[in-house]
Formats: sequence, structure tokens, C-alpha cells
Amino acid sequence: MRTARSRVSGSNFLGAATTTSSWCVHDLHQPQDGSGWGAHTFDTLAAQAAAHVPGVVMRESLSLYREPPGEPAWTVAVGKVRPAGTHELPPGYPYGLRYAVPLAEMPRYLPWLDARFRNLGGRVVLRALRSLDEVGDGADVVINCAGLGAGELVDDPSVYPVRGQILRVSNPGLTMSVRDEGHPDGRAYVHPRSDDCIVGGTLDEGQWDTTVDPAVGAAILARCADLVPALRDARVLGHAVGLRPGRPAVRLEESARLRSGARVVHNYGHGGSGITLCWGCAREVTALVG
Repeated sequence: MRTARSRVSGSNFLGAATTTSSWCVHDLHQPQDGSGWGAHTFDTLAAQAAAHVPGVVMRESLSLYREPPGEPAWTVAVGKVRPAGTHELPPGYPYGLRYAVPLAEMPRYLPWLDARFRNLGGRVVLRALRSLDEVGDGADVVINCAGLGAGELVDDPSVYPVRGQILRVSNPGLTMSVRDEGHPDGRAYVHPRSDDCIVGGTLDEGQWDTTVDPAVGAAILARCADLVPALRDARVLGHAVGLRPGRPAVRLEESARLRSGARVVHNYGHGGSGITLCWGCAREVTALVG
């Protein structure tokens, strides 16, 4: 099958290469059931971690709660989930869940993905596009993964930015990811990496500003220190701001053919759930094309 030799470039959250992404369905805001996408992605990343793919590990994790969490829907895909013991909880948290999920360290994982793509015969061409018709000639199928750029590229007014700010700090010896999606001061998560930690973050819907706000950064670090008190003495190594491609629901479907006759399959609008849904969505796209 021949495919277009141009790639529609979308908005990569935080430039992607600066951060770490953990499989987590807390970010899902989909009216349809995306659990199948998430479960397949979990299994694929877990297999890659077992195969020692660069940057992919199974990370012990702790989700914190102020009220009994019950059995969240995402636990079906994760497998073994257990209540956290009292000795595993930071001050102020009466409840927690322990489990392991895949974590991808993007500065190491993205080069591996790029090399795999090229070794399979892929070629990357960077260019600005005003329309998908510009890449239709000579292609059987065009797959639109333009992210935030899809709003303008295919005239989809439902696409919106979700601003995110994070910090990169020194690692005081952490090996476990910790998160509190219900922190009263805002979202809080801590992801240890090889040489540092990513702490975040914000979900500012409709905000296009990518300027780092020092006050927001200080607030993020303060609430993450509630989760992991050892971070109170962590050294700030850098800040980053990026835009997630928000949409009321992921658009994964085939639409009208281009002027050239090439088929079009759309796959964008994943918000903050890119690493949670990526391989599952890719499998469905492949099924649509096939």
C-alpha cells in the first residue's frame, strides 16, 4: 500500500521530548468507551517494557484520595490493584491505591519510535499544509494525526487547546509515581525519571499562552510536596509549558475522500491521554485502513 510521504505536524504537548508520560485514564473525558484503546495500549507498552525498549518501564504507582475510591473503571485494564497501607500514605491522605503502569520517558522513547519508523521504510517530510489535499496525490490513504493543528487543517471548531505547565526537578531518590487528581489546589502528579522528576501540572482549557508562569510553577511544586514530602528540598531544573489537543471526543473515523481519490482517516483530539490511548488508536486506524 502506498501512503502519503508527508506528515501533518500537530502540536506535541511540551514538545513531547522534554517530559515523561504515564499510562493513566484519569485524563479521559470521552463520551464513548475508550477503555479498549487504553487496555491495548497498556498491554503493548507493558510488552515493550519487558523487552527493554528504551525509555519504557513498568512504574510502581500510588493514587491518593481523601474519600474512599471504590473500584475505578481504569482498574480493569491495569490488573493487580490493592489498597495502600497506612505506612505508604503521606500525611493528610487516608486512602490510596497501589498498582503498576507503563511509563514512557520521551527523550529516550521517541528516538526509538522514530528509528523503528524509518527502519520500516518511513520517511519524514516537514512542510506547512493548508489542506489535506496537498498530500493526496500519489497516496492511497492519508492519516490525519494533526493534533491541535487539526482544528484549522480540517476546519474542526471543536478542537481546543489545553494548556499544561510542569516542572523538572532533581530526584531525591524516588522510584514510585504518585498522583492526586482531586487535590484542592489543582492537579498534582510526580513521575520519577532516570535523572530527574517531572512534577505537574495544569489543565487550562482554551488557553493558548505558552509563557511559563513562575507563580503557577511554585504552586505545582508546593502541592506535589504534599504528595511526596521529600520534594520540599528538590532543586528546580527547568519549567515547560505546552498545549494538549483537546476535543469533546477523540476523532477516529474515515471521512470523505480527497480530490485525488485518496482515503482519509482521522486520529486526533486525545487531550492529555496520548500515551494512554496511542497504540490502541493506532490498531483501530490500521483496521480501518485494512
